Amino acid sequence: MNRWTLRTANTSYTVEVPDHGRWAELSAWGPRGVEDGPSPLAGHGRTPFRTAADAAPAEYLPFGLRPFGGAELDVRRPGGERGSWWQFAGEQPTEGAGLRLAFLDDLLGLEAVLCYETVPDTDVIRRWVELTGVGADDLLLARLDSAAVNIPVPGGARLTYLVGQWVQEFQLKHIQVERGTFAIGSTQGVSGHEYAPWIAAQDAAQPAGPATPTWGISLAWSGSWHIDASVDSGRLLRLRAGREPHEGEVLLPAGGTLITPQLLLAFSAEGLGGLARVWHTHERLESGPRGRRPRPVLYNSWEATGFAVEQDGQLELARTAAAIGAELFVVDDGWFANRPDDTSGLGDWEPDRDAFPDGFGAFIGRIRDLGLDFGLWVEPEAVSPGSRLLADHPDWIYRVEGRPATLIRNQLLLNLGRDDVRKHVLTWLDKLLHDYPISYLKWDMNRPPTERGRPVSPLPRPADLDAAHVANYHHILAALRTGHPHVMIEGCAGGGGRADAAAIAATDVVWPSDNTGPQDRLTIQHGFLHAHSPHVMSSWVTDSTGFFDTRPRSPRFRFVTAMAGVLGIGADIRAWTVEQRAEAARWITWYKKWRATIHHGAVHLLGAPSDDTCGVQYSAPDGSHEIVLAWNSGLLNGLPLLPGRPNRLRLHGLEPAARYQDEATGSTYSGAHLLHAGLPCAWRTDFDADAVVLRRC
Repeated sequence: MNRWTLRTANTSYTVEVPDHGRWAELSAWGPRGVEDGPSPLAGHGRTPFRTAADAAPAEYLPFGLRPFGGAELDVRRPGGERGSWWQFAGEQPTEGAGLRLAFLDDLLGLEAVLCYETVPDTDVIRRWVELTGVGADDLLLARLDSAAVNIPVPGGARLTYLVGQWVQEFQLKHIQVERGTFAIGSTQGVSGHEYAPWIAAQDAAQPAGPATPTWGISLAWSGSWHIDASVDSGRLLRLRAGREPHEGEVLLPAGGTLITPQLLLAFSAEGLGGLARVWHTHERLESGPRGRRPRPVLYNSWEATGFAVEQDGQLELARTAAAIGAELFVVDDGWFANRPDDTSGLGDWEPDRDAFPDGFGAFIGRIRDLGLDFGLWVEPEAVSPGSRLLADHPDWIYRVEGRPATLIRNQLLLNLGRDDVRKHVLTWLDKLLHDYPISYLKWDMNRPPTERGRPVSPLPRPADLDAAHVANYHHILAALRTGHPHVMIEGCAGGGGRADAAAIAATDVVWPSDNTGPQDRLTIQHGFLHAHSPHVMSSWVTDSTGFFDTRPRSPRFRFVTAMAGVLGIGADIRAWTVEQRAEAARWITWYKKWRATIHHGAVHLLGAPSDDTCGVQYSAPDGSHEIVLAWNSGLLNGLPLLPGRPNRLRLHGLEPAARYQDEATGSTYSGAHLLHAGLPCAWRTDFDADAVVLRRC
C-alpha cells in the first residue's frame, strides 16, 4: 500500500492508495500523531447494495467508479457514455512540501493528477486536480470538482455555514445532518451574497465548544460554485466542492489541460474560534508584504453626496475628514462624465469636466495638500446601455443572439473573458493610475451575469465563459499589483458578493456589505470573522440605521464596531456637530495606536451579537497586551442582567497566573479572573460599547 503523510504546523493529513489502485483515500486528518494507528475512516469491507468505491473515504472519484454515492468528476466523449474507470499511474515529482498522485484512463484518454500542497507556518492544505486529455478525442466535463474530503461523524454532522442576501451577508448558521445531503452554492458568476464558499464541520455528538475538533473547507474561486455535504449510513461525512460550469459541460480538448480551483482544507482542535484563527493566519501569510502595510483610515464620500459629486463639496468633506484624522479620501460613484444617476456613464471612464472645472489632477492635488491620500471607485466590468463603449463594441457584452438583454441596476456586463475586453479594461485602469496620483482603488461589481452567451461561439464552446471571466479578473488585478505596487485595492460586489478566498488573496481589503447599520453590521462582521481576517474587513462609521435591526446605537457603538477591522468613515461629516467631530478624532487616534494588534493579533470571538454582551479579543503577537472590543448588543436600556451588577465577558487564551492592567482605568486582573469570572462591562444607556486595552504586567 502506498501511503503519504502531509504535515502542517500542528496537523497531519495521511493519504493511501490501496493495492487495487483504483483510487486514493484519506486515512487520517487531525492533530499531528492522529495517523499513528488504525484509520478512523476505514470500513469493514462489506458494502451491500453499494460498491466499494461508494463506501470508501475516497479523495476524488469519477462517475463510473463511484456510481451511487456522488462523484467529483463526470466526464464523457462527445456522443459517448458518461464515466471513467482509471488506475493509479504513480506519484509524480513535486516542488516543496506537496504530493501529486496520477490516475490514468487509457480507454477514455484522460489523466487526472490529484495535487496537494501544504502552506508553511499554517494548518492549511491546498488541494486541486489537473485533468489532461491524453487521447485523440475531445472530452466533455459535466462536473469537475476540486476535491472531496471525508470526516468520521459518529453522532452525525454539525455544519456551520454563512448565509445571507444583499445587505445581510455572512449570517452564521448551523445545521445538523444525521443522514442525507446539505448543499450550498452560487450560479451568479461570483461567490454571491446568499452563501459564502466556506463550511465548517464537527461531530454533532460533541458540544459546540472551544475544545471541539473542527474541520473546514474554503473554495478559492471567484465564479459560480457548489459545496455539498453528505452523511452516509456509516456516519461518514463527505464534503465536496468545486466550480459550477455555466455551460453545463466544459470542453477539454485533446491534448489540453484543465486545472480546477484550489480547495483549502483546515483543522483545529479549538472549535470554530480556533478554525477562524487558522484561516486568519493563512490569509495574513498569503498576502505577504501587502498584508503588513497599515490599512489607512479612509473617508468615502458616497453616503454624503451620492452621485452629486462636484469639486467644492468634495473638498469640504476632505477638509473635515483630514481634521478628524482620516488618512485617505475616496471619491465613490459619480466622478466621471455623464453620470447624474445610475442610468448612464459606465464604460466611458473620463473625469467629469463640469464637476472638476480646475481639472481632475488639480482636484486630487488639493486633496493631497491636506495630507490625505486619494482613492477612487471604479466598476470595470459594467457598461451603460447608452455608452460610447457599447456603441463601438456591441459584441463585448454577454448576450444571447435574438434575445433581450436583462438590465440590473440599469447596466449590462462586459464579457471580461474576451482577450480584447481584458486588454481594454487593463489599459484604461493602467492609464488612470499613471495619469493621477491614486493610491487606492475600489473595484465594484453591481450585477451578476444573466444572458451568458457568446454569439459567435456555438456549443460546445472552446471558451469556458465562467473560467475565462474569472481568470481575466485575476489577471488584471495581478497586473495592477505589479505595475502599481503602491496602490491598495478594495474588492466589492454590491457589498460582499465576491469575497471568496481567491478574491481576498488578490486584493487588500474587501467590503463585506452595503449595510452599515450598527447592529446589522455587528452580525455581518461576526460571521465574516469566522472565515476571514480582520485586516481585510473594511468597515465604516455612517449615519445609517440599518435594514433589519434598526435600534438606535450611539456613535461609540458605531466606532467600536468599525474598529473591529479596517476603519473607515462614510457619514456626511459636514452635518456632524463640533462634539461629534471631536469624539470621532479621539476614536481615530485610539485606533491608529492599536490597529496593528487588531489586524495581526490572534482573534478570539467572545459570544455572539444575539447575546446581551459580545466582543472580539485581539491578542498581541508578542503577548504584551490584549485588545477587547465589547458591545451591549442586547436590550436598548443598556442595563445589565441584574441591576447594579455588570455583565461579564469571559476572555480567552490568557495565562492564568499572569496579571493584566486596564490602561484606561488602572484596574488589574489575574488571567484566571478574566478567563473564568470575565471582564466587567458596566453598560449604561449612554455607554453601549467599549474598547479596552489590557497590558500584561
